[in-house]
Amino acid sequence: MADISLSGAHHHVDGIQASYMAQVQRRRLYGGLALLIFVVLMASGFNVADDRNAGGFWDGLHQIGDYPADVLSEAWEKRADLPALIAKYFPALVETINIAAVSTLIGAIGGLFLSLLGTRGLAKWPRLIPLFRRISDIMRAVPEIVIALVLIFVLGGGPVPAMIAIAIHTAGALAKMFSEVSENTDLKAVEGLASTGATWSQRMLLGVLPQVAPNYVSYTLLRFEINIRASAILGFVGAGGLGYELRNAMAWGPGRFDEAAAIFILLFGTIVFFDQVSSRYRNRLTEGQGQ
Repeated sequence: MADISLSGAHHHVDGIQASYMAQVQRRRLYGGLALLIFVVLMASGFNVADDRNAGGFWDGLHQIGDYPADVLSEAWEKRADLPALIAKYFPALVETINIAAVSTLIGAIGGLFLSLLGTRGLAKWPRLIPLFRRISDIMRAVPEIVIALVLIFVLGGGPVPAMIAIAIHTAGALAKMFSEVSENTDLKAVEGLASTGATWSQRMLLGVLPQVAPNYVSYTLLRFEINIRASAILGFVGAGGLGYELRNAMAWGPGRFDEAAAIFILLFGTIVFFDQVSSRYRNRLTEGQGQ
């Protein structure tokens, strides 16, 4: 009887091992097929893009360093003028930061409401949760530059279209992040406030926000970093700020490369500065929450 039981257990273990190896082989096969499909799509996409390009990619690859070399050489020749140029374009930098700050603030407020209205257990109208989630999906699915181009056509060039475009995209992105944090909220405080007759706004303000505030602020600071870059990029389509000045300097070509270099220095220094500051504050918030 003991031999029979041991033999049965041995066969059972062999069966489990064989099943596990079959699953591993199947997973490797699926992974290899997925990698093959990815490589084929990348190669075909590259060929299509290269055919539609004004010049061949491989033909122009050796010239990739020519433009940066021209900018650096002219900037070095006129390096004595760089401080004055940096001072000249500093107001455009302030405009870019203002666009990013205002759009982040508006987007964070919009994302806060969308997240609370689209989170199970917290939503004021549970049946409308899918609606609010789809709204946030649409808002973050459309790139800022597309929204800005439409708004520039309607409102004209300037910082306002850029601010609205970034705020819309920010609201959608933060709504997703905020909602994931809110789903992990302890509902005991919310239920306790509800038992006392508190309104939905009071339950959210007193029962939810104190728990999620560190993560909300951390995500908002991270989004502010992203929005600084986005506001500079939107300047290329006429949305004002430092990007608009950079586009003009680069489009003019030789003779104004020193101005382009000064703008690059301003933009790079600003991004590094705010990246370090926000990273420090985000670390403090997460460490404080962990404690």
